[in-house]
Amino acid sequence: MAYTTIDDPSAHFQATIYSGTGSTASVTNGGNSDLQPDFVWIKCRNVVRDHRLLDSSRGVQKELVSNGTAAEYTEATGFTAFQSDGFQHGGANGYGASGENYVSFQWKANGGTRSTFTESGDNMGGGYQVNTTAGFSIIDYVGTGSAGYFSHGLGAAPEFIIIKNRSTTDGWRAWSHKLSGVTYRLYLHTTAAESSGWDSWTIGSSTVTLGTDGSVNRDGENHIAYLFRGIQGYSKFGGYTGNGNVDGTFIYTGFKSSFVMVKPTSATGEWAMFDTKRNAYNETNDVLRANNTAAESDSSGDNSIDILSNGFKMTGNGGWTNTNARTYIYAAFAENPFVTSGGVPCTAR
Repeated sequence: MAYTTIDDPSAHFQATIYSGTGSTASVTNGGNSDLQPDFVWIKCRNVVRDHRLLDSSRGVQKELVSNGTAAEYTEATGFTAFQSDGFQHGGANGYGASGENYVSFQWKANGGTRSTFTESGDNMGGGYQVNTTAGFSIIDYVGTGSAGYFSHGLGAAPEFIIIKNRSTTDGWRAWSHKLSGVTYRLYLHTTAAESSGWDSWTIGSSTVTLGTDGSVNRDGENHIAYLFRGIQGYSKFGGYTGNGNVDGTFIYTGFKSSFVMVKPTSATGEWAMFDTKRNAYNETNDVLRANNTAAESDSSGDNSIDILSNGFKMTGNGGWTNTNARTYIYAAFAENPFVTSGGVPCTAR
């Protein structure tokens, strides 16, 4: 039976929808627990806009975009405050413009408080803030240009990693333990399939050792990394093979998901993002794409999914989610555990 140590996932992750007014406003979360986020991912749903990624290690107004390679830049009227149960924005396009609808995905780390580590030889200097309960760590570090490691604080090896060189227009690198090996990567900002021949990474229980690839370890430049490991009943990072059938592949997670992101690895395809706030009922067919500025689109009969009490199931046979014999990775976060620590089962939607 899938018991969990996290009975209320909303204490660690929430998805929230809101509408912009063009003015400064606070976005308040609606989960069972208050959530002061440390990593916030915002996307406009009805207008072509960048995905905005912010975190409390880099600070407010410091923006990165998942759908492109731009270096970090400052948006004065964008994201303006991390709050005790949400965040504040300044009404800018892509954050809270009048007539625009938004979704925000928010993760808790450690309230902006970092444990620091000092550059030593080829090893990086920087800091991490970590939520060991929920398996999430934000690492900011300065590259050395030589193979070396940074600390992550998770207490176990991460299973999903995304990294961006903040100082340059190098693209995002993404790694999953379900890729073909430690020398394989994906690009968060493109549809490309996994590719080999990258520097070998060593993914350990306390550190991650990187190679000399400048996109993740250029000497003297600032980088940011988001690391996740699966927590029973709360999060899962896995892989599956599509069956090409509208009565599609079922993926067991051990919880009812709040958020699911899927990416094909053996072929090109979008980073498809689904959640239960934009779709309160099955089928879950309103899709956003982490690599694409496009507005939300209806993926019914193609790349839609059903979110169930203990996992999710493909209800289309499109290339982004369920082509026959194609391999995929996914990242999922819970709305409710399948069974709580006290043995109470979750209901389906």
